Amino acid sequence: MAEAGTETKAAGGRGAQLERSGLRPGWTTGACATAAATAAYTALLSAEFPDPVTIELPRGQRPAFALAAEELVAGRAMAAVVKDAGDDPDVTHGALVRATVRALPAGRGVVFRAGPGVGTVTRPGLPLPVGEPAINPVPRRMMRDHIASVAARHGGTGDVEIEISVDHGEEIARSTWNPRLGILGGLSILGTTGIVVPYSCSAWIDSIRRGVDVARAAGRTHVAGCTGSTSEKVAVAVHGLPQDALLDMGDFAGAVLKYLRRHPVDRLTVAGGFAKLSKLAAGHLDLHSSRSQVDKDFLAELARRGGADEELAEAVAQANTGLETVQLCSARGVPLGDLVAAAARDTALGVLRGAPVAVDVLCIDRAGTIVGRADVRGPRDL
Repeated sequence: MAEAGTETKAAGGRGAQLERSGLRPGWTTGACATAAATAAYTALLSAEFPDPVTIELPRGQRPAFALAAEELVAGRAMAAVVKDAGDDPDVTHGALVRATVRALPAGRGVVFRAGPGVGTVTRPGLPLPVGEPAINPVPRRMMRDHIASVAARHGGTGDVEIEISVDHGEEIARSTWNPRLGILGGLSILGTTGIVVPYSCSAWIDSIRRGVDVARAAGRTHVAGCTGSTSEKVAVAVHGLPQDALLDMGDFAGAVLKYLRRHPVDRLTVAGGFAKLSKLAAGHLDLHSSRSQVDKDFLAELARRGGADEELAEAVAQANTGLETVQLCSARGVPLGDLVAAAARDTALGVLRGAPVAVDVLCIDRAGTIVGRADVRGPRDL
């Protein structure tokens, strides 16, 4: 597990909200895999495992991870880290994440393999091609960067095969959405920041309320409720908002809207991933995957309203993921992203019940590209 004292701190936004919640953050499977791979490659080049092993996360934090297992034989090294999810009730908390690193001929680069307990992508619509190990883009980038750094320190070429495995991962994955998404054989290796933000209804909703209070006290008239760090960056880029105007809404859209109904500001930007905001568009106020799902039939009906023929509408209804529905419609000139954003805005205004808050919406894909937006509208525009 990672050493204490490494959690992020910030003057505002997600970091400050996390501090106010009083919850302990944890580490993603991507961060654990990066730490294990870094330790294994270091041992492969130097014959010594760093323990604890320190890595750098995308936002500059430098947590240290203790090794739970290690093995070094000719041409191969394995290191393992126990995932600590902090105060988040994550099904992967306590899982043993292993990285086995093998040397490859010069020029091969970094090759990723799915070991036991890590899934393989079998259906389109995910951020990885069919047939690839379910190791998401940011963890792959983190591992490549750390392999390059270790190679530079110890005189290696950086050409390696990294096999990530998770003990009992296939069993754990049955409690996730992976089988439905076509990720078979185990878990996904996830994470965009390396940090697991703890999920707690009462504590997190209270921290949202305190975030609104802080923004109002600072004289902010425009706040953004964001589902995650990527959408937060987009809201800042589009609207130039300061940190204390950013609310880590997460899955709790209803909590933001209901509190603003009683404690209004002039304008709210709702920013989030397309799939989550499609749930808001359909009327759901809790966007967590265990309590609401992407309604493909609803999206198909929206696509019809946007000019989709029956063939396209049926393809949307049968799509694997929300992202795939956007891609299908975009290729045919149907603005599904904008239609979802507008419907999400209408849901938000309905919850606000005439409170003097104008709302606009930004829908993004996993890379942070805006795939749908709805211009600002207030209660007088209804």
